[in-house]
Amino acid sequence: SHDKEEIKSHIGEKRGCPEDEKDDTPSKKLRVEKDQKNGSPDRHDGDGEGEREGEEEPAGKASDGEEEVETFADMMKHGLTELDVGILKYVSDHEGFSGILKERYSDFVVHEISKQGKILHLDDLTLPPEAEEVPEVQPQPEEYDVLTEEQKTQLEKLQLYKNKEDDVSIEVVDDTKEKRTLVHKAIKTHYPGLETKTEEKEGRKFIVAYHAAGKKARAAPRKHSWPKNRGSFCHFVLYKENKDTMDAINVLSKFLRLRPNMFSYMGTKDKRAITVQEIAVLKITAERLAHLNKCLINLKLGNFCYKNHPLKLGELQGNHFTVIIRNISGTEDQVLQAMTSLKQTGFINYYGMQRFGTTAVPTQQVGKAILKNNWKEVVDLILKPRPGAEKEFMVRCREEWAKTQDPEAALKKLPNKRCVEGQLLRGLSMYGKKNIVTAFEMLPRNNRLMYIHSYQSVVWNTMVSRRIEAFGLKAVEGDLVLKGTAAHALSAEEAESCSIHDIVMPLPGFDVIYPTHPVGKGYRELLSADGLDIDNMRHKVRDYSLAGAYRRILIRPTDVSWLVIQYDDPRISLVHSDVEILENKPAPVFNKEGKYRALRMEFSLPPSTYATMAIREVLKLDTSIKKQTQLNTTWFN
Repeated sequence: SHDKEEIKSHIGEKRGCPEDEKDDTPSKKLRVEKDQKNGSPDRHDGDGEGEREGEEEPAGKASDGEEEVETFADMMKHGLTELDVGILKYVSDHEGFSGILKERYSDFVVHEISKQGKILHLDDLTLPPEAEEVPEVQPQPEEYDVLTEEQKTQLEKLQLYKNKEDDVSIEVVDDTKEKRTLVHKAIKTHYPGLETKTEEKEGRKFIVAYHAAGKKARAAPRKHSWPKNRGSFCHFVLYKENKDTMDAINVLSKFLRLRPNMFSYMGTKDKRAITVQEIAVLKITAERLAHLNKCLINLKLGNFCYKNHPLKLGELQGNHFTVIIRNISGTEDQVLQAMTSLKQTGFINYYGMQRFGTTAVPTQQVGKAILKNNWKEVVDLILKPRPGAEKEFMVRCREEWAKTQDPEAALKKLPNKRCVEGQLLRGLSMYGKKNIVTAFEMLPRNNRLMYIHSYQSVVWNTMVSRRIEAFGLKAVEGDLVLKGTAAHALSAEEAESCSIHDIVMPLPGFDVIYPTHPVGKGYRELLSADGLDIDNMRHKVRDYSLAGAYRRILIRPTDVSWLVIQYDDPRISLVHSDVEILENKPAPVFNKEGKYRALRMEFSLPPSTYATMAIREVLKLDTSIKKQTQLNTTWFN
């Protein structure tokens, strides 16, 4: 395919950078390499909700560039389609048309929208000015006067390492707690870097001042003290291409020799895309961060500033998307109709395909087994042999488990133990097969919760499809609306004056109410068919108790605009990225007579909503990787 340049396995760094060493961050490339050959949609959607699929794309499956025996298209025969996860309905009545989604990762661009409503861009690589030094308030004279002039001179010498002794002892003559406190305080205030302690020698009390960092510090006084008046967190804009947020943070933490949890962000963004988002890191200077730009591939940092707070998940206002759908078949008129409907009516707020993973074992099945407390099935679903292409070592690991049920033997087959299968097997070998609940806790909490959230999402999608099938796009008696944070069921009269855009439906849980019309009653049936009791959504393991939540059934994107463009060369980018603008690269030029047509659309969405679901409404096309792969494969061949 013409997408060769995207298939190279970038880790996100260049060789030969001063701090460089062999990268062993868990990379997730098997699926991606294949994704890239076929330009299929990826799991993330810049949706601000941090959905990292675990079991369907284990972190350990690094690709080393060899050709896979089975093609991506073959592998996806076992994947899910939209129908499998309850995505059934459309709200618009225009005729759909075909087009190719994410043919190149630069066809999908996500810009985070800050809490203040500003669309973030990487447009400034300069360092922030240092804040003016604020003169320190002089302590009250009496506090300083507890020290004699001679003691002050000794302490000054000690502080500047001119003192041959290791410490300075100050005798406290009129010994009271208050007096001792004053001396401790005076030393620490006026001689930063010195520590104090009280010692008793021959019945007399002394306060001893000494260097906090001991002898080592004497050789190299601390240069990296953080100015008091500078915010503790350096905030910056992260621009990344074809890499998910956690992978990018792992690369940065490796270069800065930090733990990844020193970074905070408001949402994870798509992998197969160009994305721009804000990140904060504790006590790392803008200089050190800016220096990384020389070493990184596919990542760029800028727009630095210091603040006193980190970032919190979900604090963003949403994401702004620029999406290119290539090789469209729709007429100008069809496009106009589709985009006008998106702008005016919106789309069904389904959880997108990337919520459910891409392999033969969907995440919601694992979630259902967890909720049913069926731990043997959880292990079985994650570890048993499955159809579809996988790395040879993973196939061998699964076969070993099926044959021997011996976690240690199966673990030996894995070169990288950091994938979900590896973490689970390690847990089983440490805690034994009788303690699966504890063994399962070897998986990161987010991964574990992703399974049960995935089950909730399928239930929500299915019920919303039924709701729209039954009552269409108008509010009806028994529908739910939010009043503050509480839900309220509409009376027939209230329904008259309510818009479909106000209606919410619950994700099942112990803290929600359900619509009172017949569709609402279907929740109970759906859950009991799965062996779950809707009245008992609390779980023995507190982590897996589901409170539930409410989600709007329709979303109207804001800032919607579109353009049909023509182009000749399928390899050229049709978007002018922030980095290209910074590097003064020319914007793409469209050829009026080009043989291909593409739809370039822009829109903004709130957090936790899926751009692929908005695109699906426009094209009336299945957005699953399975279906997109068939499309792309036919087109390329």
